[in-house]
Amino acid sequence: MTRNTRLTLAAVVALILVVVVVLAVNRRDAIPTAETAGGTVDPAVLVRDESHRLATATDGKVTLVEFLDFECEACAAAYPTVKEILTAYEGQITFVVRYFPIPSHPNAELAAHTAQAAANQGHFRGMYQMLFENQSVWGHKEEPQTEVFLDYARALGLDMDRFQRDLDDPATVARVARDRADGEAVGVQGTPTFFLNGSPLTDLRSKDDLIAMIDAALAG
Repeated sequence: MTRNTRLTLAAVVALILVVVVVLAVNRRDAIPTAETAGGTVDPAVLVRDESHRLATATDGKVTLVEFLDFECEACAAAYPTVKEILTAYEGQITFVVRYFPIPSHPNAELAAHTAQAAANQGHFRGMYQMLFENQSVWGHKEEPQTEVFLDYARALGLDMDRFQRDLDDPATVARVARDRADGEAVGVQGTPTFFLNGSPLTDLRSKDDLIAMIDAALAG
């Protein structure tokens, strides 16, 4: 390799490093993650008026938020724990569900639209349960699982004409997209991601960890 070639390669590498640094800085400034916000995030972004609540505490002292993907196996694994917590802490905590479909999951977006279409008829909880409890039936299939989801809507007794309209409605797409955008804004990179009173639970390893954190928040 000649001296000129080595100098040229060094210049190219230096330029690439500069571009990477600039992009990283721009991304950091554009997305106010939990780390840049001192460990907590803006509650107005974390929980919107339209956000789905599976439980509500009148005192508002403790709020647990989950960003989830209905096709995510880890979310399905967390689902029984969430059910236990909702029962054990009924009336004590507010539990909020936010959509965060992962692009690599072929039916995640459609499942989120399905849940939202059901929510439009007051049946979010029922569809939320139906999707997780039957994930092994419809999850990780390359073809759209529309007919399966229509069967779930029928089982819940929904108005099927309205459900099908809402399933394809741009407003439904936009509603799910707003949740995902909020998730990205608070630093969510995968699912499930939990926030307790605005703080991301980055050290969460087990059900006992989550229960201990909730107990500490209630006692604080």
